[in-house]
Amino acid sequence: MAASNNHDDRQAARPGGPDTLPALRYVKRALALAVPAVGVVAALDLPLYLTGVSLFSQQYLALFWGLASALVFLTVPASKRQGKTDIRWYDLVLAGLSLVAGIYVAVGYPRLLPTLGLIDNTRILLGAGATLIVLEATRRLTGWPLVIIVLTFILYGRFAYLFPGPLEGSGISWPRLISQLYLGADFLFGTPLKIAAIVVFGFVVFGQFLFTTGGGDFFVRLAEGAMGRQRGGPAKAAVIASSLFGTISGSAVANVASVGVVTIPLMKKTGYPAVFAGAVEAVSGTGGCIMPPVMGAAAFIMAEFLGVPYPVVAVAAVLPAILYYLGDFMQIHLRAVRLGLEGLPLEDIPSLRRTLARGWPFLIPVAVLVYALFVLYLRPEFSALIATASLLVVAALRKETRPSLSLRKVVEALEGVTKGMLEITIVCGAAGLIVGVVGYTGLGLSLSAFLTQLSGGNLLLLAVLTAVVSSILGMGMPVSACYILLAALAAPAMVQLGVDPLLAHLFIFYFGTFSFLTPPVCLAVYAASSIAGSPMMPTAVQAMKLAVAGYLVPFIFLYKPGLALVGPAGEVAWSVFDGVIATVLLACALEGYQFRTLSPPERLALAAAGILLFVPGWETRIIGLVIALAVGLLQLRAYRARQSSVPHCREAGL
Repeated sequence: MAASNNHDDRQAARPGGPDTLPALRYVKRALALAVPAVGVVAALDLPLYLTGVSLFSQQYLALFWGLASALVFLTVPASKRQGKTDIRWYDLVLAGLSLVAGIYVAVGYPRLLPTLGLIDNTRILLGAGATLIVLEATRRLTGWPLVIIVLTFILYGRFAYLFPGPLEGSGISWPRLISQLYLGADFLFGTPLKIAAIVVFGFVVFGQFLFTTGGGDFFVRLAEGAMGRQRGGPAKAAVIASSLFGTISGSAVANVASVGVVTIPLMKKTGYPAVFAGAVEAVSGTGGCIMPPVMGAAAFIMAEFLGVPYPVVAVAAVLPAILYYLGDFMQIHLRAVRLGLEGLPLEDIPSLRRTLARGWPFLIPVAVLVYALFVLYLRPEFSALIATASLLVVAALRKETRPSLSLRKVVEALEGVTKGMLEITIVCGAAGLIVGVVGYTGLGLSLSAFLTQLSGGNLLLLAVLTAVVSSILGMGMPVSACYILLAALAAPAMVQLGVDPLLAHLFIFYFGTFSFLTPPVCLAVYAASSIAGSPMMPTAVQAMKLAVAGYLVPFIFLYKPGLALVGPAGEVAWSVFDGVIATVLLACALEGYQFRTLSPPERLALAAAGILLFVPGWETRIIGLVIALAVGLLQLRAYRARQSSVPHCREAGL
């Protein structure tokens, strides 16, 4: 009995025990509400308008990062054995150090700026602490892969003089390197974190309030109502719902987890195999990251790197995203026809008219967002916050959605914003260290020269190397971090060979995104297969087939810029025509069905026709169309012959 009492005393005295948890709950809630408050102030630059005083972006970023990092250590356990409420002493130390490191820059940056080149003990100690915080917070949220990569680049910055050939550099002393990692303008508080804490933040706010007010459910029901009666309706609804959801969330795994719990069981109920159902949702959810207008955080970072307005990036990404979903949609349809699947029972299909009648006001804030981005060309974060404001007005005016604006619901939504921002904030902070080292040491130029030399100046070989590297680096890494790394290392080599910078950056962005589908570390497939109850590897293989257009189009638009809506109007029009026909032909070839089941030679012929249509030139276009037409006529004739023979067979009792 005494032993039991002693055990209880130790539990109560330990951080995270019963006595400290209530206080920590208040601390965590305060931090969770402080993060969006700082984000709104930063996005709108309120001090400038209210007091006429303009703050440095580093001051906002340091405070935002410090609050988010502290919350990570108080909410994310250091190991799986540690419970979420079991706060250890080192969690408290790291949380406190996060706040100190952030507040030090937030308050003192104007005084520090003129002397950034100087090194003192305070900067070294806080710099070492900030670097430790970045690495440990990244490990807790994303695992070891990104941590190892960041450490590799830090070690390169220190020991660059030991590397051979074109990778050799001068190296930086530990005190100067640590000081730069912490205070350098292009390191921790540089572009990646700025995009996360200001631009992406605005869209996370919009997405969170959209789902809080019922907009997410409206879009899912809208997709089900539009496609429910079609052959394989649930799978087609999954494509539409995931694309709509993904344009707002920008997270492949979140798309799969949110939409898949509804669509995957419906697909299986309709008759799709579990492997196919899981693959459909994995592909559809991942596609949300490349579908304008939002496209996830990486698209905003891309616009910043390229120095172009975000709408320019979004417009270039429209056709590749449409072709990606077209290939997915066509294979779903052909599989449904081949298996003889029907749509959902009428009683299970939401009325499209009733859904629109009840939920059409949710289209207003989306229209406001698109208008602000693409017509008014307002800053992305400002556009997102304007759209959020319009959403709140719409919700307040409607009796059905007014309860979602209660104080409790609003607080929960703001806490959801913070939760959604934690990973992207920490990851972009880590990515900033990589970008800073690459720029400070000149590694980007050296590696670009090395890749160009390795490819022998051949663009196709360089593109293949870049795609492989993108897929490997993207395994287990968030898309934003993968893109930032590749933008610094691989994109310059493609630009040196004459590729338009926008196309080069889109190329690496796509292959970084598709790492969510590419084995062995395919996180979207993991999420989908767990919901579907299907084996992971067959699901991943099927997902790659469904996403075939996504894997091919980035290679093609390097030679055929019209696929990214770049170039003269005539070239763009032909590229659209070629891309649509080629995607449909490849879908038929992969699924093995057109008007009837395709023979192996017919499948090969259609695949060849599709690839020829993607290749630039009138000759390849004509050859591809002739092959496709010949196979299509053979298929159609055989199909009609079979259809005409069915009544005769029935009359004969066959």
